[in-house]
Amino acid sequence: MESVDEWIYVVDDDERVRNALSALLRANGRNVRSFASGREFLSAPRPDAVACLILDMKMPGMSGLEVQRFVTGDTQIPVVFVTGRGDVPSTVLAMKGGAVDFLTKPVDEQALMQAVDAALAKARELRRDVAEATVLQALYLTLTPRERELLPLLTKGLLNKQAAGMLGITEYTVQIHRGRIMRKMRADSFATLVRQASKLQLDEPPATASDA
Repeated sequence: MESVDEWIYVVDDDERVRNALSALLRANGRNVRSFASGREFLSAPRPDAVACLILDMKMPGMSGLEVQRFVTGDTQIPVVFVTGRGDVPSTVLAMKGGAVDFLTKPVDEQALMQAVDAALAKARELRRDVAEATVLQALYLTLTPRERELLPLLTKGLLNKQAAGMLGITEYTVQIHRGRIMRKMRADSFATLVRQASKLQLDEPPATASDA
């Protein structure tokens, strides 16, 4: 079942193609908004919802590849390209830019719907990742400066004694901080804490030390 909060945006300068794609998608129960140009799409307000973009490759003014660069840089909207005049270099650039699929006109209905399903699935995953990253960052910010110093040392595999020596504190203090870090980060195991630190990209401990 598709969510009412999921949208498909169709951008094509050819009105007949735009209307045909929109009608086809609506017939398959999708919410659709269509635009005649990339600039029109980029300037239009959009709801904060799972979405994908069906984008014509060759358009006057802003090309599909230019629109893709704006979209992938600022949003979590996967792109499906459609074109009647595709070429290999453009296809390569589109796929390197993260396009989910590349379809040629006239678009086959089954191929289109499969591409849309894949794009929306990717959009849901992207939004989940962003939401999880936001929560994880919020938890990290609850740590004290000393705990933020200690976290990457522990998750890199240093023993409590080794971490204590590096920070100039006692091993017992490390144990106390370690327990507090686990609780604040809501980590149910040390393996979970290691994965969290990896997602936070804590390659090095902060340069500024703090008192215990």
